[in-house]
Amino acid sequence: MSTTPQVTITPEVLASEFSLVTAVTRLDFLSRRDNVVIDKPLDTVEDDDDWMSLRNVGTSLDAEEALELLALGEVVARKAHSSWHLGIWAALRGGVGWEQIAAALDTTPARAWEQYASWLDGQAAARAAGDTDALDAETVRVARERAGRRPSRSS
Repeated sequence: MSTTPQVTITPEVLASEFSLVTAVTRLDFLSRRDNVVIDKPLDTVEDDDDWMSLRNVGTSLDAEEALELLALGEVVARKAHSSWHLGIWAALRGGVGWEQIAAALDTTPARAWEQYASWLDGQAAARAAGDTDALDAETVRVARERAGRRPSRSS
């Protein structure tokens, strides 16, 4: 008989319950609670890079909290990734060019533009399919105008 909780903790369940900010806050809280066990008062900086020292360390989290910590990491990653377009939108409104946007995303200007254009295509298709949460046609038009032409591959 297993002592593992039978509670279903998935990123999908938590994503519907937590905003990005709340998920990050809860992730940080659980991580800090768990790290209290790892971060002993006599820890040294040299010990922090020794992953083998974690092998025999317990946790202050129960099994359900540990699963929540794991799922929240995924929620935060997904929500942060899905909101990158807001950063691009803001950068373009602020007059930032694709070179700078690409540098912030650690990619090429052409690739950043392509991903943004693809996201806008998805928004237009979702709206046409009846998704009222997707951007409306006028907003997509303005976003495409701000994005300008695709930067060359050599950029």
